[in-house]
Amino acid sequence: MIALALRNLWRNQRRSATTLLAMMIGMLSILLFGGYSRTVYYGLETDFVGRSGHLQLQRKDYFWFGSGDPQGYSLQNYQALISDIQQDPELAPLLQVVTPVLQFGGIAGNFDAGLSKLVIVQGVDVAGQNQMRQWNDYQLAITPELLSMNPAAADEAEIGIGVARMLQLCSQLALKDCPQTDTTSGTQSGQSNSLSADLAALAAQQSTTTDAGQTGARLELLAASTGGAPNVSRLQINRAVTTGAKELDEVYLAMQLSQAQSLLYGEAGQRVTALQIQLRHTADLEKAQARLQQLIDSRWQQQPLEVHDFQTLNPAFGQITGMFSAIFGFITILISAIVLFTVGNTMSMAVLERTVEIGTLRTLGLRRSGIRRLFVSEGLLLGLTGAIFGTLLALLLAGLINQAGFAWLPPGSSNPVPITIRLWGEHQMLLSISLTVVLVATLSAWWPARRAAQQDVVDALRYV
Repeated sequence: MIALALRNLWRNQRRSATTLLAMMIGMLSILLFGGYSRTVYYGLETDFVGRSGHLQLQRKDYFWFGSGDPQGYSLQNYQALISDIQQDPELAPLLQVVTPVLQFGGIAGNFDAGLSKLVIVQGVDVAGQNQMRQWNDYQLAITPELLSMNPAAADEAEIGIGVARMLQLCSQLALKDCPQTDTTSGTQSGQSNSLSADLAALAAQQSTTTDAGQTGARLELLAASTGGAPNVSRLQINRAVTTGAKELDEVYLAMQLSQAQSLLYGEAGQRVTALQIQLRHTADLEKAQARLQQLIDSRWQQQPLEVHDFQTLNPAFGQITGMFSAIFGFITILISAIVLFTVGNTMSMAVLERTVEIGTLRTLGLRRSGIRRLFVSEGLLLGLTGAIFGTLLALLLAGLINQAGFAWLPPGSSNPVPITIRLWGEHQMLLSISLTVVLVATLSAWWPARRAAQQDVVDALRYV
């Protein structure tokens, strides 16, 4: 039956070739967009996991209310928690990095210019953060942007480019495309944005205790300590960075964890707001999260804790990947409909042209089911051939695109990344799309095959 179906397809080479070409182009389109979607998915995951880890251990309800009260929702004895995690026999083989982070709000001020700005402060362990940012489990062609601070320099920090612009630190940081404020207009005159007298005096007192020989950009960071009293740290700014979002650029400030703890807690104790846990492989996320929950229930009952994965902590990840999945599904349905009508039209024409042959086969004893199998086999062969050659063409074109050096700026990124089509190694996607095309081609041949099988033998023989 397969050999006979192949001969029938070969008899009308032009029509068969046209049908195959349409299927190959459809297969090519689906695979190229699918490969691009996989690259976007892996790129977003690498970015979010590199900055926040796969999992975060937090005090209970910090996720909902902690940003407004970091003191009340902080983790105590976090060094013991880190030690327990790193020494746990089930978690240890899965871990890449476990590092603390302290997040709180403050006021950054340029004392010399009399300007201040609300910021969101990230107190980080520089070595741990830089190790996290180098996570690249999918071997993407990206260069991680590491923190510029020296772990041995307690007063070093970096800020968002928006903070530098609003505090007039552009010249000190040698920033390009950084407009200065008009000092003759409204609230930008320096009066409404200037520090109050008592805070300015506190900042001045702090500045006298620092190294007077320091040069470059400096600012004062004001925050409310545990007791509610204001506390100020004078920071040396290494650089201004862009996070890819203007809103974040205008509030971002990263500093050394030890300096942030001294600013917020003083000598009352060393605390953090979260432990960032990065795994070697994302596939181990559910296993690691379940084990952490067991430790919370059994060993860490002295303080209420909870664990969240990176998708919960970063809702944008699900929104962006969901959008690409919806587009991919729409394109797949659209191209499948084109393949359906193309193959169906080809089979209908074949049935019409071979009406007399169908009658002859019926008179020779071939049953109706045999006629149906014959035309369905032709649709199956078209689907298989189109899937195979479409896949090979997509792999070839993907390789050419990957070597072309095209780049784009993805959402939330500050640096362009190469445009790559990830098909090699994506066996599940290749197999599922190929099977979809074969199934659509086979089903599209069923209705013409049914019509051919139901023809009257006498009418088929006298058809002209």
